Amino acid sequence: MNNDFPRIITLLRKEKGLSQKQAAMELGVSQALLSHYEKGIRECGLDFVIHIADYYNVSCDYLLGRTPDRTGATLKLDDLPDNSNRETAANSEENKVNALINLNKKLIQNSVSIMFEILSQLNSKGLTSEVSSYLMVSVYKMIRTVYATNIKNPQAMFSVIPEMYQGLSDALQSIIESNAKQLAAGRSSDGFQGVDVLSAPMLSPDIISRQYPDLAPSLYNLIQKTEEKIKKLS
Repeated sequence: MNNDFPRIITLLRKEKGLSQKQAAMELGVSQALLSHYEKGIRECGLDFVIHIADYYNVSCDYLLGRTPDRTGATLKLDDLPDNSNRETAANSEENKVNALINLNKKLIQNSVSIMFEILSQLNSKGLTSEVSSYLMVSVYKMIRTVYATNIKNPQAMFSVIPEMYQGLSDALQSIIESNAKQLAAGRSSDGFQGVDVLSAPMLSPDIISRQYPDLAPSLYNLIQKTEEKIKKLS
């Protein structure tokens, strides 16, 4: 099948609080066979894909990892209106770039909004500070990259020289990430108290979709796009 199918059907079962035995019985297969499907040991037929999609009320495309939207909807730049019949090729290309900017800006802004909403529930000054610092460094690094496209742009805007900022900002980001992971695990770090993990909110795709219905599709698309790039490295 693919690597996404076993992960997704396992996620859906656990999300509904079903045991493997109970789900297998309701799906009309043995627990051993469902276990093999969830572990990716065996591939199922198309009939079972359709059956389990109906059982969890999701689309087959979602089960196969083709879209992060459970209804099967996709969010692509090519789906946006094409005005090429009325504009020059140059303007059409410019419109596509602007559309890509608007799309990616929405994905990032909405995803960050969800993250800060979750941080507000955690009520952790330390983790909020570290997450914020990590994002600030990310923006700083890319701002410097974009700023450097014109060599005439005055470098005096920055106090760290070009030859040093890349390595130092990478190191700073690694330290921040380590501190954030320590805090998220409930351990103190860098003078901050760890998160109270016992009171941390329960999260799942279903919960996130219900709590943030307008923002969740952006988060799922961001995750999918990022993981596609990560998988290409392996």
